[in-house]
Amino acid sequence: MMPDAPQARRRLVFLSARWHALAMLNYEIDPAALLPLVPTGVELDAHEGRHFVSMVGFLMLRTRVLGIPVPWHRHFEEVNLRFYVRRMVGGEVRRGVCFVKEIVPRRAIATTARWFYNEPYVALPMKHALSGPVRQFVEHSTRYRPIAAAAEGFAEYRWRFAGRWNALSLTHAGEPAALVPGSLEEFIAEHYWGYCQQRDGGTVEYEVVHPPWRVWQGSKPQLDCDAAALYGPQFGRVLDQPPQSAFLADGSEVAVLRPRRIA
Repeated sequence: MMPDAPQARRRLVFLSARWHALAMLNYEIDPAALLPLVPTGVELDAHEGRHFVSMVGFLMLRTRVLGIPVPWHRHFEEVNLRFYVRRMVGGEVRRGVCFVKEIVPRRAIATTARWFYNEPYVALPMKHALSGPVRQFVEHSTRYRPIAAAAEGFAEYRWRFAGRWNALSLTHAGEPAALVPGSLEEFIAEHYWGYCQQRDGGTVEYEVVHPPWRVWQGSKPQLDCDAAALYGPQFGRVLDQPPQSAFLADGSEVAVLRPRRIA
């Protein structure tokens, strides 16, 4: 269930931004490949007994850190590989994500995230292309404009690694729809907590606050990268196969709250 936004605003927001046009390619994986990466205090989460990793590409827009806009670091791409965990707190199930690697184009962003969260960020050259229903963001601007929803669109995120451009992409069309309860898409998108192993073996937890997203079903999903070199052989074997599902989320304003140590 989505955290209460007014309650979140009463706590310290570490980072706020609009997350826009989230392209998600989802792959089933043997949980044994993930167990060494699970932080202390949480356990793997599953959908109908199946475990997944997701390649996610999106835009971060109007970014602020501790409420302060940082010049030349407000609008940028991110591509990450993530998996799904949960934590029981009393009678509450906190469903969250852990990251294998997060790619951004700004060295300062990667350094800050590693320092505050110990998140596995790296800085690489990046670029993106959007068309059709999600082509609402005008480059170097914060203005949005509606696009005819019937047109087919395209979302692509690129990063330069090992001397070549890698890419994640899909196509989409029509109107976005609300997430279907119990669906794989809901499982992938509706995780409102993040967990990260710390250098001393402990774990921090942070809350991610946003309204439910609407999604387009994706078609022609493609991942063109040397996944084994970038993420390790256990992920290379998985990411070299076609994804089990692909969709595009419209996105929203997002608040990432200050991390708290849990273990």
